[in-house]
Amino acid sequence: MARDILTDSELRARWRGEREITLSPGTIVTPAARDFLHEKGVAVRTAGETMTVRAGTGGYIDEATGRPLAEKGEFMTHLHANVLVPKTDPRIAFRGKLDSLMAQTLLLQCRALSQGLEELAAGLGEVLETERAVLAAEVKGEPLAERELLGLDGAGLRRVSHHVLEEIGIPHPIPGPDMGETALELNCLRTQVREAELAAAAAFGEGREDILRCLNRLSSAVYILFCRLVAARRGIKKKQ
Repeated sequence: MARDILTDSELRARWRGEREITLSPGTIVTPAARDFLHEKGVAVRTAGETMTVRAGTGGYIDEATGRPLAEKGEFMTHLHANVLVPKTDPRIAFRGKLDSLMAQTLLLQCRALSQGLEELAAGLGEVLETERAVLAAEVKGEPLAERELLGLDGAGLRRVSHHVLEEIGIPHPIPGPDMGETALELNCLRTQVREAELAAAAAFGEGREDILRCLNRLSSAVYILFCRLVAARRGIKKKQ
């Protein structure tokens, strides 16, 4: 089960009734996965280190008041470690948006592979890894490193997404039913990135400019993938 981010879906798929699991150092356990561990009474150890989390023993802290809590109410969830916040907390809402975004990206990547769209699948793989990096940086409270997408830095993403005719060979496309489901799902994915960006702005304001900048670039990358697919369907050859 060792990986950078342990989600509840992966945990539920792999858990076989163990009373203890070992994770690699630095693994992020999402709030939903942590809830599952507490519910099942599973102890968590970090490889080569002492136990870091013992599920089912209480010892929670209310972030708003600093007050210790013996139990986690259904209206509360983990912000990090044993610190609890209401499920209505904007940071939890952002994580929820990001979780949905990652799930949709993975589903669309699977669809692209099934259609033989290997270049699109590879691009969506980069998008997914970036989304995971955003989640890890937010949960850990660490800076998000600058990264390229589709072989483009921030300036390159802006140039291509703003000058589609010159860079890809078609005018900015207006979504329509003739584009096919995959292209339209890419357009939906772009809107979901924007929703995640707005959720991040509501949660952090200017406190996480790195995350806001990354999500802004991510929407440009998905838009570029959308335009490239539409161009390919229209028989426009990819520019070198």
